[in-house]
Amino acid sequence: MAISHEQEADQLPSFRLEGRLAVITGASDGIGRTFAMAYARSGAEVVLVSRTQEKLAEAKVAVEAAGGRAHIIRADVGKLDDIRSMGKEVSRLVKGRDLSLVLVNCAGFGFTKAALDTTEEDWDNILDVHAKGTFFCCQFMGKRMIERGYGKIINLSSTWSVSTDAGKSVYGAAKAGVSYLTAALSTEWAPLGVRVNAIAPTSTLTENTARSFRENEARAQRLLSRIKLGRFAQPSDLVGAAVFLASPASDFVSGHTLFVDGGWHAAL
Repeated sequence: MAISHEQEADQLPSFRLEGRLAVITGASDGIGRTFAMAYARSGAEVVLVSRTQEKLAEAKVAVEAAGGRAHIIRADVGKLDDIRSMGKEVSRLVKGRDLSLVLVNCAGFGFTKAALDTTEEDWDNILDVHAKGTFFCCQFMGKRMIERGYGKIINLSSTWSVSTDAGKSVYGAAKAGVSYLTAALSTEWAPLGVRVNAIAPTSTLTENTARSFRENEARAQRLLSRIKLGRFAQPSDLVGAAVFLASPASDFVSGHTLFVDGGWHAAL
């Protein structure tokens, strides 16, 4: 049934997040903390998840100083027992409350190392957090979303999921896995009300990334030359996509990896 232009105007989508509980892994600093602040300012109640208690406490204070409501859960998402504990705590927080759940899988760390020098320990460290952690956080939170008939999952992929560079074999494999899981989980869960999407940023100037670029300026300039907007991303550049994918405005978007990369992917 067709609707009029006037009816379309009345149905402008909402980008607000009131009535939503957003669980954000890797929330103590970097991209995760930036997302947590943005979600709180958009009306969501946030759950900050990270391995570092002290940084979590600092992030909670920052969210509350901005007028938001925050909870903290110390967890290492590379460990299934920690993910199970996180899921139980989230269940406790939402019990008896009419809240829509959002999961944002931001936990992770950069890794650049020649393939011939990469160890089994390196492989396990990267895949445990970026791939295994993402999957099982999705699984545990996805169950709770399916019970409610609605939910949003946002995974953090990367331009390295579709492109290559020296030293990025293992990290790229992990992020390619994240994008694949995003599509695969959407295929299973979209019919049950759960939208699963991913954000794929280019090199983003967190504290750790900025330090590595200072230590290897030649590599930094080589990567910068691949970004068509001519600069590295700031965490704030990713906020619009993160809020959109968590909000009602994206309710008909599922299984998609959204590249927020200054034109990197388009120029491949």
